[in-house]
Amino acid sequence: MENKSRLSRSLVVGHRSNGRCRYDPEAKQELVEACLQPDVSVARMALEHGINANLLRKWINQYRENSSAVPPSTPAMLSAFAPVLSMAVPKPVEATLNVALPNGVKLELQGVDLTDLSPLLNGLAALPCSASSRD
Repeated sequence: MENKSRLSRSLVVGHRSNGRCRYDPEAKQELVEACLQPDVSVARMALEHGINANLLRKWINQYRENSSAVPPSTPAMLSAFAPVLSMAVPKPVEATLNVALPNGVKLELQGVDLTDLSPLLNGLAALPCSASSRD
């Protein structure tokens, strides 16, 4: 085991009352980051440091979950794809309006912008109608 990785601090810092080990958080992170390097065997790293491989895999999964919540900051971690944004200004939607009133008056409007249509219809609705008024 000449390639044994060394941590900068001791992994086990004590034991709980139930006999389980207490681990140094910084040493855990250092070990997990070493396991994430290319061509590193998690099982071998666990053996070298005297811990169960399943426990080390659990730490790796927790590390990945926690680091996925943090946006990537290094260029190596950035996505190779960028969003494409359209710089074209959307063309306003136009409509054609044909109105035939009961008194025979016909109104035809072409190319009316939909934002102008509502005030126009409100104005027409406010006009008195000969069928509704008695003289």
